[in-house]
Amino acid sequence: MMKALVVDDDLVLADVVSFTLRRAGFEVVLAHDGISALERFQHEQPSLVILDLQLPGKDGLEVCKTIRARSDTPIIMLTVRDTDADIIQGLGLGADDYITKPFSPAQLLARAQAVMRRSGKVLQLTKLTFADLTLNPERHVLELPDQPPTSLTQLEYKLMEALIANSEQVLPANTLIDRVWGPGGGDRAMLKQLVYRLRRKIEPEEGAGSIYIEAIPGIGYALMRR
Repeated sequence: MMKALVVDDDLVLADVVSFTLRRAGFEVVLAHDGISALERFQHEQPSLVILDLQLPGKDGLEVCKTIRARSDTPIIMLTVRDTDADIIQGLGLGADDYITKPFSPAQLLARAQAVMRRSGKVLQLTKLTFADLTLNPERHVLELPDQPPTSLTQLEYKLMEALIANSEQVLPANTLIDRVWGPGGGDRAMLKQLVYRLRRKIEPEEGAGSIYIEAIPGIGYALMRR
């Protein structure tokens, strides 16, 4: 499994980036300042670095310069700095790509996969399982025993992935909204409708499946065993 180091002092955005990469098969390690980023890089030896520029301690430009002096590991800068001078400086210090915030998680993943391909690294997608259910990331389907694979829309897949990766744990509604639609997208009504659609796919008949999505009023949802 490929390993990514995500460096951002914004904990919410770091969580969104981490979730995006994990669902694509990466193992993710986090750092929230420049000094710990360099320590984690040396200890973890990641295959990819996602790097914010505005960091406490050492800023992202210093971190990029230090990493590039030691390694050819792909680096993607992810930052609010969007002037031509910022972009030219970042790329000049050795970044492989430069993405400005706000960003699309899908675009971030596509660019991450592109820089991985250019570096000669191959990412293996990992299936997620819970009870007798398997989520297939290559085909975007649910697999259940004695049933044909069930196709999922992109939003259904993202929701199922979040739930199965945190099975038997309550995920707050706002966390699920961020993971499915990204920061600033979606709302509780849209999430409720999406949960309803997904329930119909994992429980064709109510109460018949081995797993179910439990709603915790005022908090969120959890994927549970029956």
